[in-house]
Amino acid sequence: MTYHIVQESNGAKSEMWTRRVLLVLAGIILSGCASTPPANTANVCDIFVEKRSWYRDARRASQRWQVPVGVLMAFTYQESSFRARARPPRRRLLGFIPWTRTADAYGFAQATDAAWSDYTRDTGRRRASRSNFGDAIDFVGWYNDLSYRRNQIDKSDAYRLYLAYHEGHGGYSRQTYTDKAWLLDAARNVASRADEYDGQLQGCERRLQRRWWWPF
Repeated sequence: MTYHIVQESNGAKSEMWTRRVLLVLAGIILSGCASTPPANTANVCDIFVEKRSWYRDARRASQRWQVPVGVLMAFTYQESSFRARARPPRRRLLGFIPWTRTADAYGFAQATDAAWSDYTRDTGRRRASRSNFGDAIDFVGWYNDLSYRRNQIDKSDAYRLYLAYHEGHGGYSRQTYTDKAWLLDAARNVASRADEYDGQLQGCERRLQRRWWWPF
């Protein structure tokens, strides 16, 4: 019995090691395609193994704005599914003709033109791009820091931070989200994903800090 348990354990470790290697190789192959979403968005460890620069960007933003990595990544997933050039859907003229978009939000963080302008002015990062992951996740951290300072929302409270992110700081204060069931559901999803990502990260962060070629 013990032999079979050990054999199964070794097989599982081997399978995990192989999966990590494949993710590293995929990341290398796709490194020239920055807009390609990660293969497995359900696991933050797999995301960071595939896109190692994203781990460095997320960790840097987390340290700068004191917002957990899981919160930053959950926001980015909710807003764009990690697509660099994501945009809101278009309205339909006469029910079928593609027309103007519902908002001017763009990029990984779905930052609006006005919010992005405030961010670049406030941080001095005039050349930042909404389609650059590092810039976009720093924006998420910056905005959540504002939510903490303006609305007194704890930086680990992904649920309320997301409501403020979507409604704006004034809208959050006025509780404009109260009757928006779809938004409350989205905020709950963000909070749940943030907890999952942070829990997953605890099990792999030390290994992520090793040399780039080490596949777990």
